[in-house]
Amino acid sequence: MLTIALLVGMLAATVACVAVAERVHLPYPILILVVSAGIAFIPGFPHLEVPSDVILPLFLPPLLFATAQHTSWGVFRARWRSLLVLALGLTAVTAFAVAGIAWALVPGIGIPLALMLGAMVAPPDPIAVDAVAEPARMPRRLVSVLQTEGLFNDAIAIVLFQAALGAVVSGESLGPMIAVRFVVGAVLAVGVGFLVGWLFRVVDRPLTSLAARTALGVVAPFAAYMLAEELHASGVIAVVVTALETRRGARAEDGELRMTRTAFWNVANLLITGIAFGLIGVELRDVIAEEGAGIVEYAGPALAVAAVVVLVRLAGTRVLNLATARSGNTIPSDWREGLVLTWCGMRGLATLALALAIPLEDAGHHDLSGYRNLMIVVATTVLVVTLVPTGILLPWLLRVLGMQDDGRATFEQTRELGERAQTAAIAALRERLPELHLPDDQRDALLARLKRLQYDLAPSPALTGSFPVVRAEGSGLAGRAGGAGASGAAAGGGIGASEEEAGDLQAEELRRARMRAARDLAVAAQTVALDAARAEVLAARGEPGIDPAAADIVLTRLDRRMMAVPPTRRGGHGGSRRSGSRRRHG
Repeated sequence: MLTIALLVGMLAATVACVAVAERVHLPYPILILVVSAGIAFIPGFPHLEVPSDVILPLFLPPLLFATAQHTSWGVFRARWRSLLVLALGLTAVTAFAVAGIAWALVPGIGIPLALMLGAMVAPPDPIAVDAVAEPARMPRRLVSVLQTEGLFNDAIAIVLFQAALGAVVSGESLGPMIAVRFVVGAVLAVGVGFLVGWLFRVVDRPLTSLAARTALGVVAPFAAYMLAEELHASGVIAVVVTALETRRGARAEDGELRMTRTAFWNVANLLITGIAFGLIGVELRDVIAEEGAGIVEYAGPALAVAAVVVLVRLAGTRVLNLATARSGNTIPSDWREGLVLTWCGMRGLATLALALAIPLEDAGHHDLSGYRNLMIVVATTVLVVTLVPTGILLPWLLRVLGMQDDGRATFEQTRELGERAQTAAIAALRERLPELHLPDDQRDALLARLKRLQYDLAPSPALTGSFPVVRAEGSGLAGRAGGAGASGAAAGGGIGASEEEAGDLQAEELRRARMRAARDLAVAAQTVALDAARAEVLAARGEPGIDPAAADIVLTRLDRRMMAVPPTRRGGHGGSRRSGSRRRHG
């Protein structure tokens, strides 16, 4: 019960930190880190112990899966040079550089333990970057590079960490086989990711329950991670590939499901991040209790490691500039972008998870417990140095460099995608008009509305608005029905009152039936148009050069407009499934 109470307290503290961060305009991970570090100084705070072997499988899959939902295969095709330099090369170089400085400064640490420490602090965190980039208005092209890097750098860091841990525990040798092991594990992980993504689509298609389909999206990342780890492959890469595949297979008619899953993962990311930062605070409290004043001796190596992490990243951005110079899309394009990319090398959940994953018991070939406290202190120091000052000062830095995003690039892409969505919607409606039997006045009204769809989807408050439901010809039908009823009454003046009332009831039922038919035709026509628009945006989202964030803006607005359409007997592909789902789930 105490463990549950502590976890609930961490969740509550996370929510409170987010609320305060919104008020003071700070990234919430910074406040969570400060609060979790403050836990270390609470007298008598109860001990919370989580088995080290469940840390990575518990924390990494959901966070990586949710983050990977914001990118696409097209981004990877366009940024593969950045991926190789930052996610793979720079992470490995940072790990070995930190291992070298730790080996030189910490007596008796040994190469395997030093490499464990280097792998632990090497990978920047995409969750931390996302949290600070949006409030600071960082240019989207740089955010895209950082997100791409953050999805795969955990893979090389975990491979190095596990290889070094194997050397510590069982005396395995460290050598060139680490690279071979990583390549083989990466290939197997890609296969696992495609397999789980395919199984996801096979199971998802026949499901009609919104809750079951959302739950399937929660199971997928854990299944991919555990299957890959059982095959001694990279669970991180398997989760990322699974996320990309499940997003690539998304269907136009799944708007309600997309919004539900997005809301779930936003909440899950927040709470899991809060628990991870809270656990590192508890670990730091234990270190202080064990070491006392001796913890000051760790300050020198910890600050030296933090300095190496920053300097290696600064050099890495220069290498990235040279590597992308011939691609025509150089990132960083100048020293300012290089400085921002260096500044945003924030460590986060991966560093926390690896620090918490260090076994508590002594290893067979090394006294691991003797250096575990040092690693916890170094990890916390690197987190503070790379997250707190950089996150607080990032808006100032972007203002000084004149690099704050004015939203123009996102606006242009959303406008382009809106035009494509409008063209697809009109073309689909014109193609289906003969079989819809839509009256001429309704057809003309709907086409006129669709010709303004691109303006409704633009990210400007002056241009946005709800997609209008085409007015059913109720008044005209009512007039005709009423006229028929009136003429019938006039012609049958001698009919008794009961017969006259029966005639009125029949006329009213006829009028309502005609109104329902007109409404169903309007709903079917809108469904055809909006499904075609969403299918076009989904296809565009995977194209190189298209920012997935811009596509998601347009797609979310289309989904909201579709959800505003009355669900009764929707036409178009997928319409019957949607209406059935709505009836089942209220």
